[in-house]
Amino acid sequence: MNISFENPDKINGLMTLTFEKEDYQPAVDKQLKDYRKKANVPGFRPGQVPMGMIKRQFGTSVKMDVVNKLLGEKLYEYVRENKIQMLGEPLPSDKQKMIDPEKDETMEFVFDIAVAPEFKAEMTADDTVDYYNIEVDDALVEKQVDMFCSRTGHHEKVEAYDPAQRDLLKGDLRELDAEGNVKENGITVEGAVMMPEYIKVEEQKNLFNGAKLGDIITFNPRKAYPDNDSEVSSLLKIDKEKVAEMTSDFTYQVNEVSRFVKAEVNQELFDQVFGKDEVKDEAAFRQKIAEGIKEQLAVETDYKFLLDTRAYIENKVGELQFPDALLKRIMQNNNKDKDEKFVEDNYEASIKELKWHLIKEQLVAANEIKVDDKDIKNVAIESARAQFAQYGMTNVPDEYLDKYADDMLKERKNIDSLVDRAIDVKLIAALKGIVKLNEKTMSLDDFNKMMQEK
Repeated sequence: MNISFENPDKINGLMTLTFEKEDYQPAVDKQLKDYRKKANVPGFRPGQVPMGMIKRQFGTSVKMDVVNKLLGEKLYEYVRENKIQMLGEPLPSDKQKMIDPEKDETMEFVFDIAVAPEFKAEMTADDTVDYYNIEVDDALVEKQVDMFCSRTGHHEKVEAYDPAQRDLLKGDLRELDAEGNVKENGITVEGAVMMPEYIKVEEQKNLFNGAKLGDIITFNPRKAYPDNDSEVSSLLKIDKEKVAEMTSDFTYQVNEVSRFVKAEVNQELFDQVFGKDEVKDEAAFRQKIAEGIKEQLAVETDYKFLLDTRAYIENKVGELQFPDALLKRIMQNNNKDKDEKFVEDNYEASIKELKWHLIKEQLVAANEIKVDDKDIKNVAIESARAQFAQYGMTNVPDEYLDKYADDMLKERKNIDSLVDRAIDVKLIAALKGIVKLNEKTMSLDDFNKMMQEK
């Protein structure tokens, strides 16, 4: 067996693997003997089928199976031992000669191999990267308090509808005929729930202003929601396809008016948000909210730091030469259901991500970053905690978070992203300890505006 590798321009490699008969024949003979032991051929007892018959029937396919397996093993073994940073999969070269598996004993395989460009990515104390601290001010805390009060509030019954309060109405709908009388066999919906505040047409919306229990309002659902067939369909309990032909007026008799009342800032709210007796007064409640906001925002500012570090070091590394023609072939091979336009449209973005991937690999190696199961589990737990926090659930028990994280880890599709996140967490911490941080303080609104612009 002989393996040679040519790489004159450093990024386009040509690997040639030559197998002689003695390289693969022992494995072929062994597999054919196994076939003979198991072969079930009429007229022969098990294990007694002539080897000549076995070779004629299975010889060529077994030979190619053995050679293909050997080919893969030796190719990747050579790449690994010679530390070739291969991009994507090797592709058969146009220099490949035809092989007759039945006749040829010596087989030569030629592959094109895309090789990563050589460069050095390094961050030192001489490098300066912006780091944003988001100011947790009273207004931000107040907004969070209001959110908790809203999420733990309740509805209470009132006598009259007030549009400023976004009250909820419950009543009976009845379809009218052209003369304004209740239509015989018309649509009737009992206990229909409405929030007039969301009616788009002011003329129709205003009909409900000041409505009291027992009042009967005449309105036109189609005119009230001219651009929302789904709303009309849901309100009248009819198929969406029938909305277009629905032009009737309806009466709505108000049977109930409910008003949403926010929770009070008291011990009951403290316990609901942070757990029984974790917080004893409003000052401590606001302080704990501020601390929670700061922790959540630290994730955002660290993410921004990683983005800025990426832009900084990509600029520092400069332009890199890639084997474009070969990488486009690989991309096309990996997306066989797509046409050439897909490759052309997406190649530039793919190369941008590839450059960052190669840079990140060097940074991870230079800082000896490794992640284990515990690191990945911690990231899953923090991800679960963040998801619950979005819904105002800040006192989720640790055992529940632990179970939620375990469920995430059971899904194979989640593993790669969790591993990447675990690596990012450690990389961010390492880089923050190396580079000079140009710290800046700004409001959350300004930070969000900056991120949207990016």
